[in-house]
Amino acid sequence: MAIDRNSNAFTFGFAIAMVIVVGSVLAILVTYLRPFQEKNARDKKMISILGAINIDADRENAQELFDKYIKLDDSFVLNSKGQKIKSDISPFDVDIKKEFKDKTITPAERKHPLFVADKDGEIYYIMPMAGAGLWGPIWGFAAVGEDKSTFYGVRFDHKGETPGLGAEIASYNKFQQQWEGKKMRSPDGEFHSILVSKTPVEPNDEYAVDGITGGTITSKALEEMVNRSLVVYAQYFELSKNQPVE
Repeated sequence: MAIDRNSNAFTFGFAIAMVIVVGSVLAILVTYLRPFQEKNARDKKMISILGAINIDADRENAQELFDKYIKLDDSFVLNSKGQKIKSDISPFDVDIKKEFKDKTITPAERKHPLFVADKDGEIYYIMPMAGAGLWGPIWGFAAVGEDKSTFYGVRFDHKGETPGLGAEIASYNKFQQQWEGKKMRSPDGEFHSILVSKTPVEPNDEYAVDGITGGTITSKALEEMVNRSLVVYAQYFELSKNQPVE
């Protein structure tokens, strides 16, 4: 019997067949590409962590340099009070962006990884953080030296901030470099908030950086993210003072 290609039955059948074929192809592609996507995400995370201690890495050498400088066995996870907790996953595998975004996880329940790095015989502490910018997620990594107060380096990134404005938080020369030498704790060891200022800051101000011109909302969002995150790590540093690196 000849098939009536102009019939509604043929049209619907053809459409259903195409949906099945295309859906199957897409499912196969997603399954095939997932390992590559996961590796790319891990490489990018390692590159950002290394960047906080001013180590330039790329996708080719990220794993090698990460293994060289980051003491993952000595790194750990904190609770919201700055106390070490036992975690069933590695600090590297804690998804701080997901934990921040997931409304079923309260601020008190969030996990805070702390990475320990050894660069040229000097110990650094790398603190991840996540927040919400103007148009989407923002995140970063900040490293302090053995005084557990002075910033050695930072790396910030975003998903959709405005190019030339809020997106400049990802620029080393325009924004990130000025954090080096600033402090997250006062001389008495207490946490001291960081101001991301709309107006130029005094060069000797240890607790303020210049915000992004024309990117005030992103700048203040980053300020909120940094201070909310650092207060947790400052609690740990105060609790662990006079204790050697484990």
